[in-house]
Amino acid sequence: MMKHLQSLKTLPALALCALLGACAPGDKTDHYFADLNLDKDWQFMRSDAVLDLATAQAHSAWEKVDVPHTPRIEPLIVNDQFQGDAWYKKTLTPEANWKGKHISLKFEAAMNVAEVWVNGEKLTRHLGGYLPFSVDLSNKLNWNAPNDILVRLDNRDNPVTGPKPLHDLDFNTYGGIYRHVYLNINNPVHITDAVAAGKKASGGIFVTYPEVGKDKARLQVQTHIANTGTTDQQLQVVQRLLDGDKTIAEVRSESFNLNAGSDSENRLEISLQQPRLWSPKAPNLYQLVTQVYQGKTLVDEQKTHIGIREFKWVDNQLYINGEKTFLRGVNRHQEYPYIGYATSDAADYRDAVRIKSAGFDYVRLSHYPHSPAFMAAADELGLVLLDAILGWQYVSEDPAFQAQIQQTCRDLIRRDRNHASVMAWECSLNESWMSEPFIDSLTRIVKEEYPGSLSAGWQEYGYDIYLQARQHRLEHYHTPTKPYVVSEYGDWEYYAMNAGLNQSAWADLLQADRSSRQLLSDGEKRLLQQASNIQEAHNDNFNTPAFADGYWVMFDYNRGYAPDLEASGIMSIERLPKYSYYFYQSQRDPAEQSASYSSGPMVFIASEWTATSALDVRVFSNAEQVELLLNGTSLGKQAPDQNSNTNNLKHPPFTFALEKFEAGELTARAYLGGKQVAEHKVATPGDASSIKLWLDTSGVAPQTGVKDAVFVHAQLVDAAGNPVRSNGIAVDFKIAGDGQLISPAQINTQYGIASALVQIGANLDALSVSASSGELTGQPLDIR
Repeated sequence: MMKHLQSLKTLPALALCALLGACAPGDKTDHYFADLNLDKDWQFMRSDAVLDLATAQAHSAWEKVDVPHTPRIEPLIVNDQFQGDAWYKKTLTPEANWKGKHISLKFEAAMNVAEVWVNGEKLTRHLGGYLPFSVDLSNKLNWNAPNDILVRLDNRDNPVTGPKPLHDLDFNTYGGIYRHVYLNINNPVHITDAVAAGKKASGGIFVTYPEVGKDKARLQVQTHIANTGTTDQQLQVVQRLLDGDKTIAEVRSESFNLNAGSDSENRLEISLQQPRLWSPKAPNLYQLVTQVYQGKTLVDEQKTHIGIREFKWVDNQLYINGEKTFLRGVNRHQEYPYIGYATSDAADYRDAVRIKSAGFDYVRLSHYPHSPAFMAAADELGLVLLDAILGWQYVSEDPAFQAQIQQTCRDLIRRDRNHASVMAWECSLNESWMSEPFIDSLTRIVKEEYPGSLSAGWQEYGYDIYLQARQHRLEHYHTPTKPYVVSEYGDWEYYAMNAGLNQSAWADLLQADRSSRQLLSDGEKRLLQQASNIQEAHNDNFNTPAFADGYWVMFDYNRGYAPDLEASGIMSIERLPKYSYYFYQSQRDPAEQSASYSSGPMVFIASEWTATSALDVRVFSNAEQVELLLNGTSLGKQAPDQNSNTNNLKHPPFTFALEKFEAGELTARAYLGGKQVAEHKVATPGDASSIKLWLDTSGVAPQTGVKDAVFVHAQLVDAAGNPVRSNGIAVDFKIAGDGQLISPAQINTQYGIASALVQIGANLDALSVSASSGELTGQPLDIR
């Protein structure tokens, strides 16, 4: 089951502290506090035109929705993404025990310019669609009548927030309230919100690690507390560190006074012997429970999941907890088909599982802040992250634009600084030539907000870590004098064979057979070419002093300026693997084992094994030897390939040169230390005779009541159950039970697979999906 790692208050507080065994003697909790989820029961209306408040309120086209929400279900290929007004409204009836509290409405993200009214009074205007913002409702609520909350979102092109206008943009930004909404109900004395507090290197809870070692670690926990009440208070802060359900360390502050209307920073240090350190191979997490007492009364509590680790660079190489580490990684866009950014926490977790299963230990969050749920999943699974602000080929000297980018950098760090997974901060506008004073301002902010942390940018000047794409390196590379990451590779240099940045001007230069942009439906020959390009580029990256590289990109995605998908993903937009997925999986150490994702020894035959298949059969494996059999007869056992495009790889492919095609079954067996450790089979398919349905859970079962979306795949199979790889076959989907099809009811196959996206309802009882194509049918799939 997915673990939710966001730092959240508890409800009720005393019940949780009792459950954890963390209550102090004499604890009581007369003061109610909570984070209430407000995702349900909104009303929504969209408009292409700009509407004023009165016109919007009088509109008759409001519909009931829950969030996360996207303004419009888009087609699979988005040629005309909705841009305009998205209006949301909700009625809030306060409870009597909220009186006298500090109450705020928190949006995790809403695209892109947000205005919020309460009972007709405009309370805020927030710019930027990827980071949280809060609205103080403390003195704005009616206590004897329902309260009307109205939100207007404008996701049109904006010169202050950037990036490029959508018709020139390399990705879509979608819209709506697409992440969670919370009502934060606090006592007058409370732990502040890290972003809303608006303080340098402060706000909320901030954990740093002045000493990290295998024998001992020291944690400094900084807690920012506000007293918005009318009386001074004597307070005490307690920090408890839990390993599972066991408290392994506890520290308490001295009693201190906090004047009415003021705030205070409390610092406590925790020492830990023989800590379980966090790393990609061992993502150990602890739970920090922070409690604030007013006398014997618990007035606030927050939980924060942390990982004790040290990122250190020696001679420009990365050491994690003293171990030299090369990070094999990938870039990720967070969009899903049809729903854009409006994904559930479970869907984001599944993406993290897919990335880890593919053999990656590092993700560049391109080119904007990703969801808290994905960040939490990276902590849990062991993915090192490069955390980025929004930016792509757009920069402006407008002071308002630069101030917005600077504030975005601050807010990003404040939101994400406690995540064990975050290695550095990409407060840099990707592929946008920034002036040196502007760069200086951004790198200074990184140091102000998180002293000792590192900045990263695509210009070498100013930043601690230099990010350079391989296509740029091929044109103007010189040996860097600082830590270096190949930020992107494997796509553009095989697309237009040019290191330029103006993609629109080169749109007609697509070399279909050579490109890394290959859809799953493009078949064996082109999928093998994509894998060859990736192998060549990844191998070449080791000729540089880079400590990490990031392939472009993990999943196929839509972009605003092009009438097709960007198809360089190693998985399709429906999260189906291409051959290159297995190339990367083969680069992982076979000794690495986890119950949370695919790992250990593997072998994969990159062939459909039909009469048109290549006779040089390529096999991906992380084993020492591979044996290939055809219809039970061994064709020999081989060591990995050795050539100029494999000399730097830990686990090169195995290529078997066959003399002729013979229909039947190919079997690859992988060996370590003389023992068979993995097997994969491919059979020549016959005619399609039925449909086999399967559910992609990727480590997380379907979640009810949270707008979870899961992929159901319908595979054409022959009479023996072998996959049939036909394209363009229409498959009709039907759903029964509490769920709905987000995708169209009819989907054409790609590589023999039609993929439906299903939204889960309030329960899984009798929820099933069936599929048919003409006379072809299959067993309905029960979704559990």
